[in-house]
Amino acid sequence: MTNVAGTGPTHTHGTTKGAAPLSRWTLFAFALPAAPISAMGLPLVVHLPPFYAGTLGLGLTVVGTIFMLARFWDVFTDPVLGILSDRFETRWGRRRHWIVASVPIMLVSVYMVFMPPVEATATYLVFWLFVLYVGWTLLTISHMSWGAELTPDYHERSRVQGAREIALILGMVLVLTLPVLIEQTNPENVAQARVASMGWFVLILLPIAVALAVWRVPERPTPAPVHVPMKQAVAALMQSKPLQIVLAADLLGGVSGGLVASMFLFLAEDALKLGQYSSLMLLGYFISGVCFIPPVLALSRRLGKHRTAAASAAFNAVTVPLILIVPPGNAGLALAVWTLLGVNMAAGPFLFRSLMADVADHDTVITRQQRTGLFYSMLTMTSKFGAAIAIFLAYAMLDSIGFQAGAENTAHVLDSLRAVYVWPAVIISAAVAGILWFYPIDEAAQQANRDILEQRGLATAAAAIAMRTGAPSDAQSSGTAAD
Repeated sequence: MTNVAGTGPTHTHGTTKGAAPLSRWTLFAFALPAAPISAMGLPLVVHLPPFYAGTLGLGLTVVGTIFMLARFWDVFTDPVLGILSDRFETRWGRRRHWIVASVPIMLVSVYMVFMPPVEATATYLVFWLFVLYVGWTLLTISHMSWGAELTPDYHERSRVQGAREIALILGMVLVLTLPVLIEQTNPENVAQARVASMGWFVLILLPIAVALAVWRVPERPTPAPVHVPMKQAVAALMQSKPLQIVLAADLLGGVSGGLVASMFLFLAEDALKLGQYSSLMLLGYFISGVCFIPPVLALSRRLGKHRTAAASAAFNAVTVPLILIVPPGNAGLALAVWTLLGVNMAAGPFLFRSLMADVADHDTVITRQQRTGLFYSMLTMTSKFGAAIAIFLAYAMLDSIGFQAGAENTAHVLDSLRAVYVWPAVIISAAVAGILWFYPIDEAAQQANRDILEQRGLATAAAAIAMRTGAPSDAQSSGTAAD
C-alpha cells in the first residue's frame, strides 16, 4: 500500500489507527472545489426560484414544479454517474478525470441559468436546469467519493468531510455578500443583478478550484472491483441496514432543509420585515456553522459520529421554534436566533458523508466491490430528492395559505407562513434524531471492517508475488482465505 500522498509505504497490516493524518494543505486543496459547488447550490434553492417566479413572471406553482422535476431527474442520473465514477479509471485515478469533465458542463449551464434572457420561458428553465444538474451531480459525486477514499480512518474521514463542509459554507458566505455589494451600485434591475453576480462568482472560481485540487491532491489507490452478479449486488444494497438508516436520515434532512431554505426569503422579508438585513441573517447562520465545525468534530470523537448527528438533529428540533418569538423588524434578535441555529447547521451534512464512507467499507467487506461512487450517488440522490419534494411542498403550502409573493399579505397569512416554516422542520428533525440513534457501525465495527479489507489486500499482494515467483503464497499454503 502507499500512503495518502502516494509518496511512500505505510503500515500494511492490522489497524488503520496508524494512518497518517492528512496535512492542512492537502485538506485545503481537496476541499476548495466545494466552495463554488455551494456558491451555486445556495442560489438554486434560495434565490433562483423567487427570481424566476417573480421577476421573470413564471409563477410560484410553475417554478416549484420545474425545480421538483429537475431534482427527480437526478433519480436517474445519480446512480448512472455514480457507477461510471466507480468503474472507469485513467492514469489520474478513479475520480479526478470525472471532476475535470464536469467543469465545461457546469460553466455553460451556470451561465444560461443565472443569466437568462428577459423572455425566458418554462421550457428554457427546464432544459438548462436539467443540464446543470447533470454537471453538478458528476462533480459532487466524484468529489465526495474522492474524499471518502483519501483515508481509511474512522475519525480522519470526519476531518476530511469537515474540511469540505467548511469550504461549502465559506462558498455560501462569499456568495451571500455579493447581493449586498450589488445593491450599493443601484442597478436598474436589482434581482437580475444579484443572480448574475452569483453566477459569475461560480464561473470564475470553479475552474481555478478544480485545477488546484487535481494538481495538488493525488488519489489513494483502491483495489480493482471483483465481479459480483447483479442480483447479489442489488440484494446487498437492499439488505444493508446502515445504508437504509443513512439514506432515510439524509432524505428527511433534505426535506427539512429544503423547506426552510426555499421559504427563507419570504419569511425574512414579508413576515419578519427584515428587508436588507435578510442576507445578514444567512451570513450569521453560515459563519456560526463554520465556527462550530471543530467543536462538532471533537464531540464526534467522544460520542461517535452517528450519535453526534442524532444530537445535532435533536438540537435543531428544540431551537427552530425560537423563530416564532422574533417580532417583525427586530434584526438584532433575528440575527441572534439564526446564529444559534447555525451552531449545528453543518453537523448533519458532513457527518452523513463520513458515515457513508464507513457504509461503503461495510459493503466492500460483503460484496468485494469498491462502490463508493454508487453509495455517494445514492446520498446525493436522497438529498436532492428531499429538496425537490421540499420546494414543491413549500410553494404549494404558500399557495394554500394564500401567500402572494411581492404583494401585501394579511397578518393571518404571515402568521401561517411562520407556522409552515417552523413546525414541519421540528417534526422532521425529531424523526431524524430517532432514526440515527439505531445506526449500527461505530468506531469498533468500522475498525473490524478495515482489518478485513487490509488482510484481503495482503492476500492479494502475496498472490501476485507468488504468481511472479512461482512460490506458493501464505494463503495458498494454509488453504484459508485472508478474511
